[in-house]
Amino acid sequence: MNLTDILPFLIPLAIAQFALLILALRHILTHKHYKLGNRTLWILVVIIGMQFIGPILYFLLGKEDA
Repeated sequence: MNLTDILPFLIPLAIAQFALLILALRHILTHKHYKLGNRTLWILVVIIGMQFIGPILYFLLGKEDA
């Protein structure tokens, strides 16, 4: 199995990962209140913490319902 065999699966995953990252960062930077933690914590979790899991954790645990 080489890279060209799995590339059709990796491209959509990479696009979804970057879309989640951008959406989460945009929301973090435009809002001041979070259910858990603060802005710095969520930026670190989303960017450094975990690739797919960081943005998903933010939307599940950190995003305060308006």
